[in-house]
Amino acid sequence: MMRFPFRRKRPPALADSGPRARVVIVGGGFGGLRAAKAFADAPVQVTLVDRRNHHLFQPLLYQVATAALSPADIAQPIRSVLRGQSNVEVILAGVNSIDVAAKEVVLDEDVGRLRYDYLILAAGANHAYFGHDEWAPSAPGLKTLEDALDIRRRILTSFEEAEHEPDPARRKALMTFVVVGAGPTGVEMAGAIAEIARFSLARDFRHIDTRDAKVILLEAGPQLLGAFPDRLSRHALRDLERLGVDVRFGKPVTAITPDAVTVGDEIIPANTIVWAAGVQASPLGRSLGVDLDRAGRVLINPDLSVPGHPEIYVIGDMASLKDARGRPFPGVAQVAMQQGAWAAANIQGAIEGRRVRPFRYRDLGNMATIGRNSAVADIRGLRLTGFVAWLAWAVVHILNLIGFRNRVLVALQWLWDYLTFQRGARLITGVAAD
Repeated sequence: MMRFPFRRKRPPALADSGPRARVVIVGGGFGGLRAAKAFADAPVQVTLVDRRNHHLFQPLLYQVATAALSPADIAQPIRSVLRGQSNVEVILAGVNSIDVAAKEVVLDEDVGRLRYDYLILAAGANHAYFGHDEWAPSAPGLKTLEDALDIRRRILTSFEEAEHEPDPARRKALMTFVVVGAGPTGVEMAGAIAEIARFSLARDFRHIDTRDAKVILLEAGPQLLGAFPDRLSRHALRDLERLGVDVRFGKPVTAITPDAVTVGDEIIPANTIVWAAGVQASPLGRSLGVDLDRAGRVLINPDLSVPGHPEIYVIGDMASLKDARGRPFPGVAQVAMQQGAWAAANIQGAIEGRRVRPFRYRDLGNMATIGRNSAVADIRGLRLTGFVAWLAWAVVHILNLIGFRNRVLVALQWLWDYLTFQRGARLITGVAAD
């Protein structure tokens, strides 16, 4: 059976340093990529495995889904990002399981196995439909570029079909958009769809008025943006309602079909449904044979290692860990990035015989945008709303994009959108699923 790693050239500075520890990182998202970068000057051999060849800036994925940005604007090839690190190898492959006893990562059947001395699992999370996986084809979530392009196609196609639909009831359903879940993704998605209808498409159709489109945001809980302070949550609600979004609280979705959403006793005819209500950790954690929480996340030690396996670290959306106050760390990019760097530092410390340290999180704040000139931000106690929060949100996201090209293109596209009210990626691509 073929096994990795292959032979490779070593940097001159490390050529005489003896055998180097093999570190395998599963996942090229925020956590995995940050961990790989943290090993830049370490005497280790790193192998990063991902089933996709690109790192995706997920906070802006909804902008691809709503035609504001193109896929290449928020993605960067992993090999390009890491090409300056001679101690890093990238493998394009899926991971089936972890053979803990043999210390091997089991890759796709036609690829083989990958041996490790230390392992960092950063495979992220998938959509969770709370036991109703049959809803997935009718209500796609938003985790990948493929998801975003599918949702973009559904949104734009709905308007196109409504343009020539003679039946008023069917036309109304085509112009009804339902977003399930009022966290940051749901709020941003609902606001963006409302802006498309009210501004971007308003003068492009002859037989329909896109401003008649109805956007409904459903939340089973009592408020939107539950991780934000109440004042910011209320402000976001007012701004969404000002855009014409119908926000409904307190009733969970009970059924979803290709053309309708059921909430309690009410059936809402809708052609486009977007799921933003829950996530489930990658099933890869189950192969470790350790305790998991209800969302499938691995219950890890304070130093981010797996109980009983100090050589395995789990970070990001796969990890379940609470802070000093007993609150779970949120599933956001900044947590994954800090954990990636921390896990890398602990591995280097273990190699050098130093004591590993428990993870300490530095909360940099939360942000969510509602629409043009509207956002909310909670930055270490500083609470911003309106244009100032929106500008801060834009600057932070541009600065955190990977690659100078992407930063420039996104900044220019946003400037064009702001000046013209037009979205530059309104292309219908792909085909509808049967």
